[in-house]
Amino acid sequence: MDVVTETAVLQVGERVFTAAELIQTLAEHQLFIPLIQGIVTEQALREIPCTPEEEAQWLQEFWQQQQALTPQQQQAWLTRHGLTPEQVVRVASRPHRLERFKQATWGDEVESYFLKRKSHLDRIVYSLLRTREFGMAQELYFRISEGEQPFAEVAKQFSQGTEANTGGLIGPVPLGKLHPSLSRLLSVSQPGQVWPPVQLGNWWVVVRLEQLLPAQLDDATRQHLLDELFQNWLDTQVSQVCSGQVL
Repeated sequence: MDVVTETAVLQVGERVFTAAELIQTLAEHQLFIPLIQGIVTEQALREIPCTPEEEAQWLQEFWQQQQALTPQQQQAWLTRHGLTPEQVVRVASRPHRLERFKQATWGDEVESYFLKRKSHLDRIVYSLLRTREFGMAQELYFRISEGEQPFAEVAKQFSQGTEANTGGLIGPVPLGKLHPSLSRLLSVSQPGQVWPPVQLGNWWVVVRLEQLLPAQLDDATRQHLLDELFQNWLDTQVSQVCSGQVL
């Protein structure tokens, strides 16, 4: 009976890895998923066109970023990273081709996606104080709501979180980044409205909306949404690969 052995694919020092061992090691070092992400992305970029002039320009910019301006420095960089001149052209052009891929794939969807995500993208400035004791939170709420003490003064004196350093003032932050209960509360608030104590985990919090900053579909937001759509797609592709489906 023949004994089937796996062929070694990598040797590091005295350690010799088979393909299965290499995959396991990559997973243990949390490098397997980034590797799959890179492979999936590169496959998607194969059909993205670019001219030889663009590749030359991108390569020049890449070498400037790496501070490798002479042929000797560039060869040393290639040797250190185990790449050929042909491969480094792909490395240098990848960010540019990726942006073209995002635009070609999801550029027409950004406006509708923005409307879907707008409530999470709106930013707010709010004041918050927190304490472990409901009775204390209730007392502080009455002091603020009845005008006995300014919110900032109460927060500095009594809040038990890091927000005490800023007089309770937080933001601007996207609504979608907040605790779901806090996000829902502030999304229906009017500026200046103080809410009675609300329990969040082990804390009792008193909050007041200071300012609502509605999201605008500007260049920065458009880029953020394109990045988000790409990441959603990439996560799906990687999940399919890891579950054994062939792309």
